[in-house]
Amino acid sequence: MDEEALLKQFAAQFAHGPDDADDTDAAAAAQGADSTANQVADDADQSPATFDTQQFLNGLDAIFDRHTAATEAGPYLEQAMVDAENAGDEAGLLTVLNETMGFYRSQGRHKENQWIVQRALELAARMGLTTGTSEAWATTLINCATSMRAAKQYDQAEDLYHQAQSVCRHSLAPTDRRLAALHNNLSMLYSETNRPDKAELELREALRIIEASSVNPDADIDVSSSHTNLALTLLTEHKLEDAHWHAAKALEIYRTGHLEHSAHYASALAGFAQVCFAERRYADAVTGYRHALAVIEECYGKDTDYWRITADNLRQAEEAAAQAGVTVDNAGVAGDAGALPQSGSRLPNSPAQGKTGANAASSPSTVSVSTGSAGAAEAVSACPVSGLKLARAFWTQMGKPMIAAKYPQYAGRIAAGLVGHGSECYGFDDAYSQDHDFGPRFCLWLTDEDYAAIGEQLEVDYEALPRKFSVDAQGRVTFEAHARSDASGAFPSAGAGSPVTPRAQGANRRDGVFRIGDFFESITGYHTAPAQTAPHEWLMLQESTLAAATNGEVFADPTGLFSKTRQGFKNMPDDVRLALISKRLGMIAQAGQYNLPRSLKRGDGAAAWLSIHEFVQATASLVFLVNVPMVVGYMPYYKWQFAALRKLSGSMFALLPNVGEQLETVMRLSSAACYGGAGFGEGGKGAAPAIEKINDIVEQIAVDIVKELKREHLTTSGETFLEWQRPYVEDHIASDDPVLKSL
Repeated sequence: MDEEALLKQFAAQFAHGPDDADDTDAAAAAQGADSTANQVADDADQSPATFDTQQFLNGLDAIFDRHTAATEAGPYLEQAMVDAENAGDEAGLLTVLNETMGFYRSQGRHKENQWIVQRALELAARMGLTTGTSEAWATTLINCATSMRAAKQYDQAEDLYHQAQSVCRHSLAPTDRRLAALHNNLSMLYSETNRPDKAELELREALRIIEASSVNPDADIDVSSSHTNLALTLLTEHKLEDAHWHAAKALEIYRTGHLEHSAHYASALAGFAQVCFAERRYADAVTGYRHALAVIEECYGKDTDYWRITADNLRQAEEAAAQAGVTVDNAGVAGDAGALPQSGSRLPNSPAQGKTGANAASSPSTVSVSTGSAGAAEAVSACPVSGLKLARAFWTQMGKPMIAAKYPQYAGRIAAGLVGHGSECYGFDDAYSQDHDFGPRFCLWLTDEDYAAIGEQLEVDYEALPRKFSVDAQGRVTFEAHARSDASGAFPSAGAGSPVTPRAQGANRRDGVFRIGDFFESITGYHTAPAQTAPHEWLMLQESTLAAATNGEVFADPTGLFSKTRQGFKNMPDDVRLALISKRLGMIAQAGQYNLPRSLKRGDGAAAWLSIHEFVQATASLVFLVNVPMVVGYMPYYKWQFAALRKLSGSMFALLPNVGEQLETVMRLSSAACYGGAGFGEGGKGAAPAIEKINDIVEQIAVDIVKELKREHLTTSGETFLEWQRPYVEDHIASDDPVLKSL
C-alpha cells in the first residue's frame, strides 16, 4: 500500500478514539465554563438557564448506542445549539459545539466544521476563558485543533495544539486522559506532515499516561486505541515487529474485556489489517478490513470518510491477495494464513526499540551550505529548505544538545523557536530571500530571573554554535558539529555569504537570547498584550505588528510562559475585532464604492489609483478579521499581504475565499482604468472596459461581504453600500467604551 493510502488509513483510525477529546470530555468543557457563565448570569440578575447539558449528553449517547448517529446526530446537535443559545446558556452551548466538532469531523463535514470551530473560539473568548487555564479552554482548543487537522489545515492545527499544551500544563493532572488525547493528536499531525520520529515519541507518552490512569489496562478501550495508534506510526518507520506487537495487543484488549461491539473496535481491526498488509499477510489484512467495515457501517453508516477509506484499503488488500494466490472465503476467514489473533493468544515480545525495515534506502546525495552568524560565510548554492525548517533542525541538532550539556538546570525553563520579523517567520521565504539575513538561527526566550543568571553567557554559547550544514535529496538537514575556524565565524573554504542588514542587528536582532517581555516589546511596544478591557490600546496596534508577534513556530516551551504571552497577542477582544470590521466597511464604502468611481469620472487617475489602494487594503484586512485572527492569524505587512491572503483563500475553511483573486484583478486593471493602460499593453482598449470591470468587482465584493455578515448574524440588512452596514455590526459590540464606536 502506497504512502498516501497509509496516511489515509491513519486518518481513518482516529475518527473516534482517545485522541478525540470531544467524544468524552465535552462535559468537562461545560463544567469548567459553568462558573464563568453563572457569574455572568448572576451579575445580570438573569433567570437560570433552561438548557439541560446532562440531558443533552445523555440523549446524544443514546443515539450512538442505538447506532443511528448517521441519520439522527446531525439534526439533534443542530437543535441543541438553538436550544442552548435561546436559553442564554453559554456553557451549555460550548458543550454542544465541542460535541458537534467531533461528529462533523467523523462525517467528513469539514467545511461546515469551520463555522463550528469559529463559534467555539469566539464563544470561549466572550466567556473570558481564553485568558485563563481552565479545562473548558483546554478541551475546546484540542477539539478545534483536531478539526483543523482532519481538514488538513496543518499550520492552524499545530498552532492550536501548542496553545492547548500550554493550557494543559496548568489545568490538567499528569494522568488526565485529555493529556493523552493531546499527545495522540499531535502524533497524528506529525505523521501527516512526515515527522514520524516525533509522532512516535508523542504516542509513547500518550500510552504511558493512559496506562497510568487506567484501573485495568488489559480491558481498557483507550489503552487499546493507543496501541493501535503507536502500531501505525511504527509502521511508517518500517519497525514491523514492534508494530505487529502493538496492533495485536490492541485486539487482545478488546477481546479480554469483551468489547467487540464497541464502535472503536473498528480502529483496532483496521490497524491490525494495516500491519498485516505491510507484512504481506494479505489474507489476514482482508479479514481485518472486512470486520472493520462491518463495524463502521453499523455504527456510522457508509456515507463517511471513515467507511470510504477503509473500503479502499480493503480493495487494495483483496487485489494483493489475489495476485499472491491467497484465497479468502466470503465470511472473511483466511484460507491459508490463519485468523486474526484470538483472546489469550501469546504475543511476541515487544522490543524496546523497534527494528527498522530491511529495505533501507541508500544514502542520498546532499547539498552543503555554510553560513556565519555575521554573514561571513557564503552559500554554496541556494538552500533547498525553508528558513523555519532550517531553524528547527538547527535547534534540534545544535541548540538543544548545547543547553542540555551546559545548562542542565535551566533546560526545563528555556523556550525556543523562531518568531518575529523576516520572511521565514511567515513561511513565505524562497531563494530570493536568501540574499540577506539568511542562515541557521533561532530564538531563546528566558524569564527575567533566568536571563539575569545566564543570559549573557548563553548568548555567547549560542553565537559559537557551528552553522555548517548539508541538505539531502529528501530535504533532511544535517549540521556538522565542529568549531568555527576564526573569530569571523567563517568555515574553511567558506566564502562571503548572505549579509546581515543593519535592520537585523543590534537592538533589532532577530535571533539569539531574549527576555520574554523584551522580545515582545521590541515588536509591539508591549511586554505583554494589552488587557482585554483596554480596547484603545488594541486599536493602536497595527495588524501587521500583531502578525509579527504571533507568527513563526515555537519549538520548545517547557514552562508555557512564552506561549501564554504570545497567545495574549493572538486573543484580540471580539469587541475590538467588530470595531475594526466596522472601520473596514466604512473605508471599503468610502474608497471603493464612492470616491473611486467619482475620481474616474473626473479623470483624476492619481486619486483613483490611491482610492484603489485604500479599497484593497481595507478589503484584505476585512477578510482576515472575518475569518478571526485567533484562528487564521493577522494580516502581515504589505510585502506578504497577498501571499498570506492567497494561502488563506486556498483553505477549505476560508470565509470570503474569492475576494483575494478579485482584488488582484482590480489591481491588474487599475493601470488601464486610471491612466488608459499606457505602457502596459492595455491602452488600445481605452479605460472604459477596465473601469466597468472594476466597478462590477467592487459591487460583487460588497454583495459577498453582506452575505457573510448575515450568515454570522452581524446584520439583518441587505443594503450593499457598506457604510450603512456599520450600525448593525457595531450594535453587537458589548462594551460602552466610545473608542469602539464610530457612529
